[in-house]
Amino acid sequence: MATDYLYHQLESWLQEGIQKQRWRLGERLPSIRTLCQEHGLSRSTVQHALQRLEAQGLLEARPKAGYFVRFQPKALEIPQSRVQIDEPQLVTVSDLLLDIMGRSAAFDLLPDLNVGDLPPGVVALNRSIGRSLRRQRGDDYQYYDEPAGNLRLREQLALHNSRRGWIVSPDELCITSGCQHALFLALMATCEKGDVVAVESPGFYGALQLLEQLELKVVEVPTSVESGIDTDSLEEALKNWKIKACIVSPAFGTPSGVLMPDSSRKRILELAEQYDLAIIEDDIYGDTAFGAVPDPLKAIDTESRVILCSSFSKCMSRDLRLGWISGARWHSRIIRLKLVTQLASSRYLQQGVADYMEEGGFATHLRKLRKELRERRDCLIAHLHDWPCDLRVNLPQGGLSVWVELPESVDTLGAYTKALEHNVVITPGPLFSVSGQFQNYLRISFEHPWSPKRVNALNRLPEILLSDR
Repeated sequence: MATDYLYHQLESWLQEGIQKQRWRLGERLPSIRTLCQEHGLSRSTVQHALQRLEAQGLLEARPKAGYFVRFQPKALEIPQSRVQIDEPQLVTVSDLLLDIMGRSAAFDLLPDLNVGDLPPGVVALNRSIGRSLRRQRGDDYQYYDEPAGNLRLREQLALHNSRRGWIVSPDELCITSGCQHALFLALMATCEKGDVVAVESPGFYGALQLLEQLELKVVEVPTSVESGIDTDSLEEALKNWKIKACIVSPAFGTPSGVLMPDSSRKRILELAEQYDLAIIEDDIYGDTAFGAVPDPLKAIDTESRVILCSSFSKCMSRDLRLGWISGARWHSRIIRLKLVTQLASSRYLQQGVADYMEEGGFATHLRKLRKELRERRDCLIAHLHDWPCDLRVNLPQGGLSVWVELPESVDTLGAYTKALEHNVVITPGPLFSVSGQFQNYLRISFEHPWSPKRVNALNRLPEILLSDR
């Protein structure tokens, strides 16, 4: 039997297994050694068959891990975009969001399922923080942190961001109490009550909360899961209304998980200069990239118009409540506002995180986290493929969630209470819009491991969502 026929035979067998879901999306195939033994083939023949499937886009080779299924079901198409732009309006955030946050369920279908060990990276982080606390001497506990935050931590953040293509001085950074606090400072520094702010639609509901509290008006600008905020629509809005700031998430923002292309990034900065606009960049998901980590928009800001906001919440630990902001031309004002809204950050906490980063713990943790998140995303997509209805879903290359478009007759907001009866917490699409759009959309997170109980909760959702159509 000719060698070429042998690898074709193995290739066909593997391809059939993928199509029949013998191995689901994201699952690891048998090792090369196992395939050699089970099929009586040489190593080179097996490798050739696997490489051919990789070239077809059905498999992905991961160093020191093997070959994984990356087949994307054709039924899962990309969610559609919206093109309408409404008049500026004040924000009223749904009480439902408070209920979700009260259940600690923003990124978990089963928030009560508190199982599993701490990740090794978080264990190492806790050790660094503990050592920092034990090193306190004398009257350290009686002094406040400096307004901009711990210098060593700002130095480590500057070094970390330089690896992403953004050369920043520690003096251009200010430590905050998380990314939400950083966004709050950015809005306070650039806007006054009654001003208009442009936001992505769908966009981050936390930003909508801030706009409501600051009594700012909002213009929703449509986004695409392929290219992010629609810059033509943004320009149209800028022509029609005096907009003071625009909040964008160029790298994997929630809920769409889109990575904004370079052309859109450049166009936004051109519009900012043309219309005297402050750009507030929410970069909290940038470090979750499954592949090459993208540069922040701030990296190409030559006119000092981009205020970058980020934190460790999505890539390491929410419990830290440590974030940072680079305030561009508004930086001095932002530091003064920090003194008013927070006064100071914990000194020992900042020192512990700085040690952790300096010792390489953060970089090691990120490498492991990115791999795990990608595998969880693939597992989620595979399960969505089995849902008994037509749906569209994006395939983000970073972040923590997918954006699912269900049939138009589905009301995800109305299904929230019904899901609670099954002890499942969903995040309905209308929460990501001021005008209550996206009724038939759902954000589903892949941040947590897909344990049997979470998979069971996910598989119950179609019955819950489709029962009253």
